[in-house]
Amino acid sequence: MVRKRGENGVIILTALFFAVFVILIFRYYSIAWQQKYVSTAQLEHTFTIEVGRTQGTIYDRDLRPVINAETEFRAVAVPSLLDCEKTAEYALDRDSFYKEFDKGKPFVFECSDKALESDGLTIFEVPVRYSEEQRAQHIVGYLSEERGADGIEYAYDSILRNNFPVNSVSYDTDGFGRILKGSRKEVIRTKSYKSGVVLTIDNDIQDICEKCGSGIETGAIVCADIRNGDILAMASFPDYDPENIEEALKDEMSPLINRALYSYSVGSVFKLVTAAAALEQGAGGHMYDCCGNIDVEGRVFNCHKLDGHGLQDMPQAMTNSCNTYFIDLARCLDIKEYRRMAAYIGFGKEVHLCSGIIGSGGVLPSEKELSVPAELANFSFGQGKVTATPLQITQLTCAVANKGKMPILRLIKGLTPDGEKPVVEKSPLISEVMSEKTAEKICGMMVLAVSENKNSKAKSRLVSIGAKTSTAQTGHYSDNGEELCHAWITGFFPENDPKYAVTVLIENGGYGNDAAAPVFREIAEKITVLGKKRDNSEKTERI
Repeated sequence: MVRKRGENGVIILTALFFAVFVILIFRYYSIAWQQKYVSTAQLEHTFTIEVGRTQGTIYDRDLRPVINAETEFRAVAVPSLLDCEKTAEYALDRDSFYKEFDKGKPFVFECSDKALESDGLTIFEVPVRYSEEQRAQHIVGYLSEERGADGIEYAYDSILRNNFPVNSVSYDTDGFGRILKGSRKEVIRTKSYKSGVVLTIDNDIQDICEKCGSGIETGAIVCADIRNGDILAMASFPDYDPENIEEALKDEMSPLINRALYSYSVGSVFKLVTAAAALEQGAGGHMYDCCGNIDVEGRVFNCHKLDGHGLQDMPQAMTNSCNTYFIDLARCLDIKEYRRMAAYIGFGKEVHLCSGIIGSGGVLPSEKELSVPAELANFSFGQGKVTATPLQITQLTCAVANKGKMPILRLIKGLTPDGEKPVVEKSPLISEVMSEKTAEKICGMMVLAVSENKNSKAKSRLVSIGAKTSTAQTGHYSDNGEELCHAWITGFFPENDPKYAVTVLIENGGYGNDAAAPVFREIAEKITVLGKKRDNSEKTERI
């Protein structure tokens, strides 16, 4: 079929018009797309940068921070709005600062407290979780993967790491993410970290106990308010670095162990319990002639004074720490009531301070075990199977110094939403474990044990003290064949108006009077000085 020339022209013309139409349509959409892109770029967006996640604070009894006690300064820098060299003067690590600045994007750097805010520089004061010389580390605990792993950090993890607002600064940006010059910036400075847990400890007393015990290789110190059982200080030795737990785990001294919660052979401090049981059972007038040893159904027990103490009453025997006197005294007691007295005072019972911080119950022999004469003899002066924690021994001293009314030791005072006042405050629990008359007599014996003993290293010219030392046999021996003994002392002060109960334990420390008593005396003296300073400060404020 042959096409006419006119038809061919129409076809060509139609194709031309179609091509032009396609080009015009493409051009229209291209221009529209570009206009849309330009409009989008001109639209404002927001860029936010966060500065340090905050965590709740652990406070002492007076709402002084135990952690978050120190702060550091961090700045958010916007390179496009700053002079590099001038701003670098504020940076603590200038090399790192220059590297981040050259990237051109907003960044956070640690700065000095001299840094000044501007449109491109926003300064935040951020709490530091742990101080270089962190106080009360065994109470505070530590973190693992930003969660509480031990101590208060573990027990109150959900409270200390709640969904808190964070420090942040927001800027207006264009569609390319560029911060717009002269635009507003929105700054949020959170105070949520001020919420947290309030402990019963006293920062100053905790510091005193840690410093006085700094020479202890392994051991513990507990200080409590005898009236309500508030733990004012609880220190364990050795300490550890919460930022280097791996190193602590490898340390053969096991610094992660809170030794205030562990039970040990107690030795002569248990004579206080034997004396209390005897007084309650009407055997307070017991006399015994110590010749240096005593035969208990064929087994001979020696006194530490091999030639004997001679005829003694109970106060003299307590001052002399005569083992044979208390062995003979125990044979006069009703075993059931004797053991019950020990149980009332807290032997054999765990001390629950909070979740994860629980003092061992130790070992309190059964009535059946104590029916064996040799076992009863050991029990009477704190040897054999009986064991206890520094917490339990401190609780015993509180009962004696508080006229027979024993407060259950506590570590948690309450919670606080703002660091201003405690809420959900726990009330002290107090039970009468011995008569006031019995308690007063034992107090007198403890005072005599220091004042009438010319060799006592607990004796102080600054404050009158009542105390009992102990050298507890462990059944373990050193390489040279000498038996290892735990050194103990527990006591109260001041004598006339007792306020504080303190217990010092030094593992394998030897004689209580040589190793533990000097530490106790130093603590008592420094707390006494502290009390006088506080009294003077209060008087000055009133004036």
